[in-house]
Amino acid sequence: MAEKNEVAISFSEMLTDKLDIVEQALPSDFNKTRFVQNAISVLNDNPSITNINKGKLIAGLLKGAYLGLDFANKECYLIPYGNDVSFQVDYKGMIKFTRKYSIRPIMDIYAKIIREGDTFEEKIVDGHPSVNFTPLPLNDGKIMGVFAVCLFKDGGMQYEVMSTADVQNVRTNYSKASNSKAWKNSFDEMMKKVCLRRLCKHIECDFENIESRKAWEDSSESNVVEQKKSDEVIDVFAQKPENPLETPAEETVEDAVYTEIPDDFKSPFK
Repeated sequence: MAEKNEVAISFSEMLTDKLDIVEQALPSDFNKTRFVQNAISVLNDNPSITNINKGKLIAGLLKGAYLGLDFANKECYLIPYGNDVSFQVDYKGMIKFTRKYSIRPIMDIYAKIIREGDTFEEKIVDGHPSVNFTPLPLNDGKIMGVFAVCLFKDGGMQYEVMSTADVQNVRTNYSKASNSKAWKNSFDEMMKKVCLRRLCKHIECDFENIESRKAWEDSSESNVVEQKKSDEVIDVFAQKPENPLETPAEETVEDAVYTEIPDDFKSPFK
């Protein structure tokens, strides 16, 4: 037990040291102590992640730090793939980030499911987009699509509309767990998440620095990227920026593909 605690303390100190080095790239309101505590808690609850090289873990954690997102609140995730790990922003994290850094102050962001029998119209009048949605009360009809809306405080708006076929295409071509329980049992909620993520990545943000911009772009990449395989040990304190594995923009934590955990595996963080 003492040895495991020592490992956890060692990792905590390593992460803290790295955060000190990149302090200028962190948000002005960043709480380093809370971030490190939450990171250790997440690692403790996900033993499969602790199989990954510590340098790669810290590289992923730093992406969350650059964006000011909280792993413990499930605003972002570390998703292991084989011997590597990727950083993924959840739709909640995307909403939080865009609310904070949008160049145009945001009043509200939301998504709605469109069902058979509902009335949905999108128009552009004098160059200004608008949507009109009138749902049937307690409608449990066939799902036809989904839309997400961002309302700005200046009276403007931005929106994204996706048909069921559009979302199914994302599920088939981008999700690494297209048959997960989330997709099978909560398809409507997954549709909202996909549409919200697509909307948020199109909202223009004022990034505090290049590190936060790069972390945002990496987590919002919509192209299918072939998984990179490498046994190279990453120097945690290397000054040269790393190029972590990128993942599809529409993927959420429900899509995570976790490595198989041996029966005798015990997390060093417990």
